Amino acid sequence: MATATLSYSSTQSEARQAAQQYLNSRLANGAASKLQKPFTVPEINIASSFSSSLEDRKAVAAQIHEACTNSGFFHITGHGIPEQTRTAILALAKRFCKELPQEKKEALHVKNSNYFRGWEPADFSYVNPGDWSVEDAAPETKEGFNSNSYRGYEAGLDPAGGDGEYRELDGADVNGNVWPSEDDIPGFYGKYQIQSSWLRQYANRGIETIKDYYGQVLNLARHLFRLFALSLDLPENHFEDMMTHPGGIARLLYYPAPKNPQPLDPKQKDKEIGLGAHSDYECFTILLCSSASGLEILSPDDTWVPAPAVDGSFIINVADFLMRWTNGVYKSTVHRVVNRTRNERYSVPFFFSINYDQMVETLPSCVSAENPSKYPPIRAGEYVLERLRATANE
Repeated sequence: MATATLSYSSTQSEARQAAQQYLNSRLANGAASKLQKPFTVPEINIASSFSSSLEDRKAVAAQIHEACTNSGFFHITGHGIPEQTRTAILALAKRFCKELPQEKKEALHVKNSNYFRGWEPADFSYVNPGDWSVEDAAPETKEGFNSNSYRGYEAGLDPAGGDGEYRELDGADVNGNVWPSEDDIPGFYGKYQIQSSWLRQYANRGIETIKDYYGQVLNLARHLFRLFALSLDLPENHFEDMMTHPGGIARLLYYPAPKNPQPLDPKQKDKEIGLGAHSDYECFTILLCSSASGLEILSPDDTWVPAPAVDGSFIINVADFLMRWTNGVYKSTVHRVVNRTRNERYSVPFFFSINYDQMVETLPSCVSAENPSKYPPIRAGEYVLERLRATANE
């Protein structure tokens, strides 16, 4: 951990510019017509990583290291999260998008939040800030809810109970989450007293769905970070004190069926984009998807490749903050979502960071005389907040 501080303006400039330069460099050659070598998304069964044997855990960590230095994406199975829990959260995403009236969504608009929490309509942001300056950039069709689209950490949802030290992205001692009223969508979160016994039971199911999923995925994220530590030749508990009130951000996303679905063709510019080409911001992402395909990955030789489906798995991908933290040893892979089916698509990405008030510098195992640190120290929350601001063209 570093004690150095940066001015707000230098944080803002460095965070935005370095990330955009990386994305632009990857997309510059993204029209390649075919793969130069086979590209695969590894499947890692992490069941043995829950073993009491350190050697078993290191064996899984070695597979993670291989994936993170190559594809930047991998599937995990053997994670222990029941299918019922996974199915329930996808159903809750559908409820928000289908049941809440438009005027109620407008009242929750992200433009009213300092932390980009609330309802996010399709036309509010470009996940690639560079698309704001592209005249013919296809508008994104995704819709999300940013208390489920960008829902930050809440101690009440943390199985560990939290340490009472949570701070928001900008360091404020508040919790910036917003939720729909129980009167508008009964059972979504259950903040208000409900008189009807039937609605009360319905509400409890909604509360338990959110708490159950968020809590289990948060535990999984902490477990994965211990494996990441081993994969980087660090003590297994290296990140432990940085995950006591972490930046666990969950999104519920909806992608409508396209009006005119088109097959993947590198020679044709897509006119309907669910989510534009981008890399994620935090340390890593745990992604749950519905059955409709749509995720596409930019391979190391700059060719768009559909991500394969693996039943019962989560997709894990390295995000920009971990790439930065590892001095570029681990790769944050560019990806996008294009729904090429005639079906609606739902997904629940969980973006995991560390405590937002944590100042970090390049990991010691990733610095050498041949590979000196490329990045100055930065506070985790400031980095994420500046990346979010850029997507809304602020």
